[in-house]
Amino acid sequence: MAEEKHHHHLFHHHKEEESSGEVDYEKKEKHHKHMEQLGGLGAIAAGAYALHEKHKAKKDPENEHGHRIKEEVAAVAAVGSAGYAFHERHEKKDAKKHGHN
Repeated sequence: MAEEKHHHHLFHHHKEEESSGEVDYEKKEKHHKHMEQLGGLGAIAAGAYALHEKHKAKKDPENEHGHRIKEEVAAVAAVGSAGYAFHERHEKKDAKKHGHN
């Protein structure tokens, strides 16, 4: 068959690495640093929203239950984002370690 068929996948995240066989660890390090920073920003934003809802629950006793639920959801999101940032920090360290061998 003269033509090669290309499979279309939903995610093409590692396309460059697969084609050349080499891994650009500096690029991976920068990517993980960026994702770590985004995770940290997400944690800050979700934490701020949780505090906002906690304040609203005190000020609005009629709708307190709804505000408490939103507060808890935001707190869980903050913890999840912080965990993601922590994970990306370790991925960044691994990429840095492999790149300096």
